[in-house]
Amino acid sequence: MKLDEIDIHELLSQQEPFVMVDQLTAFDEKITATSLTVRADNIFVEDGWLNECALAENIAQTCAARLGYINKYILKRAIQIGFIGAIRDMTVVARPHVGDRLETVIEVMEQVMELTLVTATITCNGRQIASAQMKIALSDEVIA
Repeated sequence: MKLDEIDIHELLSQQEPFVMVDQLTAFDEKITATSLTVRADNIFVEDGWLNECALAENIAQTCAARLGYINKYILKRAIQIGFIGAIRDMTVVARPHVGDRLETVIEVMEQVMELTLVTATITCNGRQIASAQMKIALSDEVIA
């Protein structure tokens, strides 16, 4: 199945209006990418601008999309739920506006047992607007 044919909701535990990714755009062992178009009805939009919390959640949901893809399409099992274990060195240099399209890329730096460390970058209109390191902890809980 092509990535653009996958309904992102099948990969995530989050439900609307809390979904902060629109599409899985790239996947391999180390790199995963998603896109998001900022809409006026997004719960994190304030005065036409997406707030910083949404950018952290966008990174976390890119990690969740990676995990969902691995579980559903590679391991052929129920999708595990992950949690943010830590966020380090988060830098936001600009906030996106309604109508902007974000591209988020995570790179797996280390994976030990149920913990995954990633570095992440978010770009908007070809410009990097945010970056961070994030640790994701996996739960035994699965999406029902």
